Amino acid sequence: MSKKIYYRYDPHTLNYERVYPTAKEKAIGFLRHFFISALLGCGLFFLLSYYLDSPYEKMLKQEISVLSSQNKILSKQIDQAESVLRELELRDDNLYRVMLQAEPLPDEMRSGNFVETNRYEELAGLSNESLVKNTAVKMDLLNKRLYFQSKSYDELLNLFNNKEARLLCIPAIQPILNKDLKQTSSGFGRRVDPIYKTVRMHTGMDFTAKPGTPVYATGDGVVEKADWDQGYGKTVIINHGYGYKTVYAHLNDYVAKRGQKVKRGEVIGKVGSTGKATGPHLHYEVHHKGKPVNPQNYYFMDLTPAEYDKMVQLSSTMGRMMD
Repeated sequence: MSKKIYYRYDPHTLNYERVYPTAKEKAIGFLRHFFISALLGCGLFFLLSYYLDSPYEKMLKQEISVLSSQNKILSKQIDQAESVLRELELRDDNLYRVMLQAEPLPDEMRSGNFVETNRYEELAGLSNESLVKNTAVKMDLLNKRLYFQSKSYDELLNLFNNKEARLLCIPAIQPILNKDLKQTSSGFGRRVDPIYKTVRMHTGMDFTAKPGTPVYATGDGVVEKADWDQGYGKTVIINHGYGYKTVYAHLNDYVAKRGQKVKRGEVIGKVGSTGKATGPHLHYEVHHKGKPVNPQNYYFMDLTPAEYDKMVQLSSTMGRMMD
């Protein structure tokens, strides 16, 4: 393109004279063209950068895509591992611990809340922050549950190794000779008080027997008490360990003494009617971890299944207590 030439009409000479730009006008023209060209160049550069990736950017996007896919696969694998772990936890609580008579682990011990912590601050700002954070939380929770499940198995192994000693200590027979079950009187539950005629909780089982009838320890343990107890009269309490204690009340006489080690089946006292008793009988209680439980569930070494069913029927009848 040829350079433009400008002319100016001179009224004095009546001729067109060529106009030459000054240095200032040349500079302004040059700067104008320069900035227009630079602006167009920058716009074209950013436009191409937006729609066209450089080789390095293409490589980064490809790596991000691969990592995102791997993260999704990892998340699914964690879900599968959690499902298997949940089955192990259920089997732990409902099978192994039931067989070994151990309390199940509380759910709050196994679970945890990692979402509200600041341990994932370094993940903030990532393009796939939600996916990565969710996977990290699930992995942390899985690790915690695996840790406690491992500790649970250690505890179960210890319980299994001590199972023989534990079985010797857990109450497992009736406290008096009652093979025909005729001595079974009032059972565990709400019963009519023989003196006040009101319904209240009966925390044990009553066995009718003649005064002086031997009373037996229902499991190995140490005599914690052999003394008078208000309402219960002469009472023996045996600490069997493993959270178990048994109470033998309204005795006529003690045979075992406080601090004495006793074996299952050993005579610890004689039936009587001391304390708030309306007649000679034995009031027997089983406590587990400080709470009274139904003694009828602790005769498994003394009764056949048929005898146990009969015991349940006899002890569950709504009647008056003898104390």
